[in-house]
Amino acid sequence: MYEVDVDRLDETMPEILAELLTGAGAVAIRGAFTAEEVAAAQKVIVDESDAVAERETHFHGGNEDTIHLQRRVWNLLNKGEVFEAMVQHPVVAKIASAFLGNKFILGSIAANRLLPGGPGQEPHIDYPYWDLYERDGFPTAINSSFPMNLQATIPLDPFNEVSGASAFLARSQGELIYPDTTDRDRFFAEAQRMSGDPGDCLLFNGMVWHCAMPNKSDHDRTAVLIEYLAKFVTPLEDQKSGVRQEVIDRGTPLLHQLMSLTYPYPKLFDEAEAKIEIGRDTKQ
Repeated sequence: MYEVDVDRLDETMPEILAELLTGAGAVAIRGAFTAEEVAAAQKVIVDESDAVAERETHFHGGNEDTIHLQRRVWNLLNKGEVFEAMVQHPVVAKIASAFLGNKFILGSIAANRLLPGGPGQEPHIDYPYWDLYERDGFPTAINSSFPMNLQATIPLDPFNEVSGASAFLARSQGELIYPDTTDRDRFFAEAQRMSGDPGDCLLFNGMVWHCAMPNKSDHDRTAVLIEYLAKFVTPLEDQKSGVRQEVIDRGTPLLHQLMSLTYPYPKLFDEAEAKIEIGRDTKQ
C-alpha cells in the first residue's frame, strides 16, 4: 500500500488523491494514533460488545452459522471522547477535504470485532454504493469519475493474513460495480491485504472491492471503521439524534460539520427567514 508521508502532505497530496481515485485505491497512514488512544478505544468496544453481543451487520450472508463470532458496535461518537478525536485526525481530515470537498461529513463511526474463528465477508463496496447489486435503484449513468465516500479503518489489533486483515482488489474502483458471485475467484486470487499495526489508519475509496477475511488467529481482530461522505449524501448513522448534547456542546467546528449540524438541508422553507441564501452574488 502507498504510505502517506505526513511531513510532505501538501506536496504529495496530488499523488495521494490519484492513488485513491485511479490508482490502487488505498493508502496507509502509519502510527496515526497512540497506544493510549488504541487502548481506550479497545476497552469501550470490548465492554460494549460483551454486554450486547449482536447488532445489525452486513456482508456476512454466507456465514450465518458463525456470525456470533463477529460483533459490531455502532454510534461510537456517543461512546467516548477518543472517538471524537479519531474522526478529526488532522491528516485524515485534510485528505478527506481534498478528496470529498471541504464540507465533507461523517457517515458512520462503528467497530467490527472479529473473534478467533470469526467469518470473512463477501467482496463488496461501501455505502452509498453498497446495494448496487440492485442496479435499477441507481441513476442510469452513475460512474466512478468522482468519489462520494472515503473509508478509514483503524486497526486496534494486528492486521495480517492470519488475523483476517481486509482484502482489496487494486483499481477495482474504476468499474463501480458490486462484484458478482462470478467475480469472487478473481478477487481472492488477486486481492492484496490492508495490513497494519494497532494505531495505523488505512484509507480507501469506498468503491474499491474489499472484504474482511476470516480470523484464523488466537486473538481478536478489532478495528474502528469510519466513513466520510460528500456533504450531500445522507449519512448512514443518525448522528444528530444519536449523540448526547454534551458531545455537541464540546464539539469543535469540524465535529459540528461532520455531524451535519452546519448543513441546512433538508429544510422547512415555509418556516425559514425571508432572505436570499444561495447564489454567486448573494451577500453573506
